Amino acid sequence: MQFSRELRDGVAAGDITVSIRLWQRPQVKVGGRYTVGFATVEVDSIELMPFRDITTGDVRRSGEPDRKTLRQRAAHAGPIDDDTLVYRIEFHPVEGTH
Repeated sequence: MQFSRELRDGVAAGDITVSIRLWQRPQVKVGGRYTVGFATVEVDSIELMPFRDITTGDVRRSGEPDRKTLRQRAAHAGPIDDDTLVYRIEFHPVEGTH
């Protein structure tokens, strides 16, 4: 999984544990391990949902200050409105890899 440089330390530390992605199809799988900078994360769950169902907790766990910023970051692949289906990926860092 790719993360912006400014988010990588938070991902490696376990402070960021959710990512919202605008994908045509999943690019990761549950149980898969992916390198993020100098760390490795393991995917716990993947859920396809409308953006409106993203919770305040998801926003916080994604490392973003608010829904608007999260929407902008996730929209690199196209515009996102409340009805746009996005993937909510939950993950954790794998111990001993950072």
